Formats: sequence, structure tokens, C-alpha cells
Amino acid sequence: MIVLADCNNFYASCERVFNPKLKNKPVIVLSNNDGCVIARSNESKALGIKMGEPAFKIKDIIEKNKVYVFSTNFALYGDMSSRVMSILRDEVPSIEIYSIDEAFMDLSSISNYSDITSKIKSKVSKSTGIPVSFGVAKTKTLAKIANHIAKKHTDSNVFIMHETEKILKHFPLSEIWGIGKSHSKMLNQYGVKTALDFINLDEKWVQKNMAITGLKILRELKGEQCFLVNEQPQRKKSICTSRTFPKDTDNLNFIEESISNYATRCAEKLRKQKSCARYVSVFLNTNRFKNPGNYYNDFKSMTFDVSTNDTMEIIEKSKKILNDIYKEGINYKKAGVILGDIVPENKVQLNLFSSSKKYIKMKSLFDSVDIINQKMGRDTVKFLSQGISKRQKLKQENLSPCYTTRWSDILQVNC
Repeated sequence: MIVLADCNNFYASCERVFNPKLKNKPVIVLSNNDGCVIARSNESKALGIKMGEPAFKIKDIIEKNKVYVFSTNFALYGDMSSRVMSILRDEVPSIEIYSIDEAFMDLSSISNYSDITSKIKSKVSKSTGIPVSFGVAKTKTLAKIANHIAKKHTDSNVFIMHETEKILKHFPLSEIWGIGKSHSKMLNQYGVKTALDFINLDEKWVQKNMAITGLKILRELKGEQCFLVNEQPQRKKSICTSRTFPKDTDNLNFIEESISNYATRCAEKLRKQKSCARYVSVFLNTNRFKNPGNYYNDFKSMTFDVSTNDTMEIIEKSKKILNDIYKEGINYKKAGVILGDIVPENKVQLNLFSSSKKYIKMKSLFDSVDIINQKMGRDTVKFLSQGISKRQKLKQENLSPCYTTRWSDILQVNC
């Protein structure tokens, strides 16, 4: 059996752990630059606040209902996630960390699913204060559905799926893990509305219209395991860093600094997973909410001579693309850098014009830069093109303290 452990309203729960007055109060967490809602407590969901909703659009709801608003605190959330995952690792033989707040666990060597999930739930709650839901089933896809039921329809937040047909009969197609909006819309046209409708389709038809992934999802819903618990995290096939600007701008210098910072973050992520990228893309968007009729976006890619994770190369290409797609007189709201065609670092083949000595030298340089920045703080060592002022700093007007990762922010108890 497979179990999916999913932290309930994770970002909001992290804020509540260190701020007890937030219990039973509506809480939301905003994205970078305090743009959109990316996490909600159950109380906020009940107010009709939707995921991805721009903060300015729900200002009245926030004020009227005294909603507590927080800026994204990834230092806190990342550390709390590590603590939760560490407990899971201690309790089960095989675990796949799926996201910052989710993990699949293989319970094939464990017989009493109820006991182990209750034990883990209690241990996580006692050690971290984070509430966790558990969905247990024969496959990953069914475990996702079981977790959905555990969160919404049980008091224990644990659901072990034995009988599937009755559940699948009432489970919406659009809620199935791995079935996106386009496939859901297409299937609806054929009268497929529920998970049970989906598994009754002809397998050949599903593979033809939804490729091998669609077929695997169908078989998983039938109880056939197609997606194994993978203990080794897979390399990302693409890496993106993007931000919404604090305000609309046509300032090319500011946008260049932003792109340089995004390229730097992408390169760091690339080196962290010991990979190199073959191409880089840059995009620019205007504010889709201000003048929907005049919405403008542009996107362009460039290829490297040799796959790379060299920050300088990635910044240089990114700035070239920016200068190609930037248009004067247009106020931009968002920009981003994407690295693609990613390969393992040790599989990169140098061409006739590449110097192996230079490659080794640059690798050593960036290994040192990464170590310094990890120990001393982000951008302790950085490139001039990233800017020397603080204007690139994210807008975080409601940032909570880094309770677990910064000495000055540790809570004090007066005895």
C-alpha cells in the first residue's frame, strides 16, 4: 500500500505554530512581492478567497473579516518542511518527497496502516505543531484521492481506501491527480464526469488521446501500480525563476537587474541538482488586470554552445534576450528566466572550441561562490549586473520572523 502524507494548509499552519492567536482565525499567505494568494486556512476558504487571487482584489474581504495576511517566508516554511520530512523518514523504510508539504511512503512492509499513520501524525504534531492528513491506497493516484477524503470528510484526517468503486463514482474527474484542465475539458465533451466514468473508457482510446501518462493514471485508478515511490528525487526538466514587480515599470536598468537576479537564482538551482542547461528563455508581461485589452507579453529563447550552469553565461544570454524583446514605452509587471533541455553535469560534452581547463576553473569558482553564499547569506558574493542597491528586494510588508533559522528571531519565554 502507498500512503500520501500531506500537511494541512502548510504555509498558514507554519505561521500558526509560532503565533497561537491565529488559531481558528482566517489566514492567507501571499506570493512573492505580496502579489497573489498562495495559501489559505480553512477559515479563509470559507470566506470565498480563492487560490491565485490577487491581493488587491480581496482587500474588502480582508478588512471586513479581519483576515491575517502574511508575506511568503520560505526560510521558515523550508525549515519546518525539513523537520516534518525527517520524522517521516524515521518511521517508514521508503519515502519520496513530492513537494514542500507532501510525501509518498511505501507501506508494503508494514501490516497495520492505521497504527503507523496515527503514530506519525502524533509525532509530527508533537514535534512541529503541523497538522498532517494521510491517504492510504494501493497506488499513488488512489492515495491522492484517499488524502482528499481524509482532509474533507474525516475527523481523524486519516483515510484507508479499501472499496474504490463507490468512491470513484462520486469523485470529480477534474480533481484526479495528473488530469489537467485541457484533458478534463476534452473528456467532459465525451460525457466523462467522474473517476469511474474515466476508468470505464477503452485503454487504447485513452492512450491515443492522453498519451502514456493518461493510460497510467487510468490503470492506477484500477489499482495497478504504475508510479513507484521514488526515493531519489528526479532532476527537474526545466527551471524557472520569475517575479511580479512591486509596481509597473518601463525602467530598462531595473528590469535588467531583475533578469540578472533571476538568472542567478536559476543557475544556483541548476548547480544544486548537478545539472547543466542547453537553452535559456526570458519572458516579459504587462499587467493583465489594469488594461486587459492592451495586455502584452513576449518570450524568446537562445541556445548555449555547450550545456552550462555558469551564472555569467546565463546572465549574458538572458540580457541579450531581454534587449531583443524589451519595448520602450511599455510598463511591465512581470519577468522571468527559464532554463531548459537540462542534462546531468557529468554528461556534458565539450565541443572543439571549448577549453576543459576553463570549464574546470569555472566549476571550481562557482562551487566556492555557492559555499560562501550558503554560509554567509544569499548574494554575499554576487555579480555587478544584479545591482548594488536594495531596489531588487522583494516587497514583503507582512513578513513573519524566521523563528527557526535566525538567532535574533528565536522566540523568548519569560519565566
